Amino acid sequence: YSWILISAFTFLDDLQEQLVAAGVITSVVRILSTYPDNEALVRVNLLALSNLADLDTAKEALSKTKVAEQLVHQLRQVNHHEKVEIILEVLQTLAENDALKLQLAEAGIQDAVSEILSRLQDSSKPEDMCSLKAASDLIVSLLLGDESMQQLFAEGRGVIYQSVGTWLASKHTQLQLTGALAIANFARNDSNCVRMVQLGVVHQLLDLLEQHVESGDVSVQHAALSALRNLAIPVANKIQMLEEGVGKRIQMLLRSEMPPVQFKLLGTLRMLIDGQAEVAEEMGQDPTLLNRLVQWCGSKDHAGVCGEANRLLASLLRHSRSPEVVQAIQEAQGVKHLVSMATSEHVIMQNEALIALAIASAISLESIKEAFKEAQLVQNIHQLLQEESAGPEVKYNAIGLLCSLLNSAELRQEAEKDQVTGTLETLCGHSNGNVAKQALMALQILNEEPSLLGP
Repeated sequence: YSWILISAFTFLDDLQEQLVAAGVITSVVRILSTYPDNEALVRVNLLALSNLADLDTAKEALSKTKVAEQLVHQLRQVNHHEKVEIILEVLQTLAENDALKLQLAEAGIQDAVSEILSRLQDSSKPEDMCSLKAASDLIVSLLLGDESMQQLFAEGRGVIYQSVGTWLASKHTQLQLTGALAIANFARNDSNCVRMVQLGVVHQLLDLLEQHVESGDVSVQHAALSALRNLAIPVANKIQMLEEGVGKRIQMLLRSEMPPVQFKLLGTLRMLIDGQAEVAEEMGQDPTLLNRLVQWCGSKDHAGVCGEANRLLASLLRHSRSPEVVQAIQEAQGVKHLVSMATSEHVIMQNEALIALAIASAISLESIKEAFKEAQLVQNIHQLLQEESAGPEVKYNAIGLLCSLLNSAELRQEAEKDQVTGTLETLCGHSNGNVAKQALMALQILNEEPSLLGP
């Protein structure tokens, strides 16, 4: 009866810490170990753990015991859904602690949970669906820890990774989501990424995305794209994924109207073309892609999508360095968005835009100068140079772009009319030496004879 009282007392917040401090955790785990087949005692101890496990002090105390082994043993033996739910609830709470995550993985929790998912995947009973979701959530929680994730991956030989293909191909949305999230988490490590691409997981993810392209589950699409983006980080993977047509296949999602999917799609495409000039040149001339990008660049309702669309547009220019891409972006009316991006409140986006515009002006100034004039690029750069809050890198890149623009007599006249000279003279005394040198160079160009400049 004393254990029933302890289980009841744990509902009282002010007694929980006292119970942990008194060493009750050790006693609970000892009883689970000594009487693993005594249903009454096991149930009471599980309830006690369920009520105490939220405490950080309890998790710390549990990490010094063999609770992981005992809970895994209980989970393997149980077939009643109520007890399964209690154990999974305790495990989910314990999995918030990195040390306990690893202990659970070492105790073989993955085998027990995989068996549960296999057993319940064809059921439609509400109680089984609750257990299936709880087991799925537990897997994802375990994968959030670096050490436990590596333990579960086991170089692609772990039972969780071995089950991923089955989950991705399942008709059950929860299992599809679990599979995609598992890949996304395994892909936090470059060596894992390379191994998974070698094992062919990419096309399993693409097959899954194609199932959901029209009116599918947003969470599944988001998770699958997160996985693809992570897999595309290593250079070797970019090349292989692009050779296998990943870039083209995921563009099917361009017609998606779901902002979370749009956001992840744009980030995945940007990661794929990073450093891949030929692919950037091909994508940068695709009217369907560019028109959709420009549409999203103007989105006022979803700032994240707008920002990612602008970044991809800038990346297409930066990585392709192609006059044809400059022309295509101009025809799609994307230049004005890059100019707006240059004055963004986010420094990374500012620099990406300034560099992309500098590349465009360096390789195709004559064909794009009218678009620059319409977007008031010179005036925007001048305003940026006058802002005290603008950092040295932004000002350096802005002056570099200005130097390139000054090769056009028309844009040079706009700079003179806007009295850029005075601002540059001030910047010649900037505390950052690179900014000061760049400003001096721009002044020298401004002071050159107009006849030496282009039309």
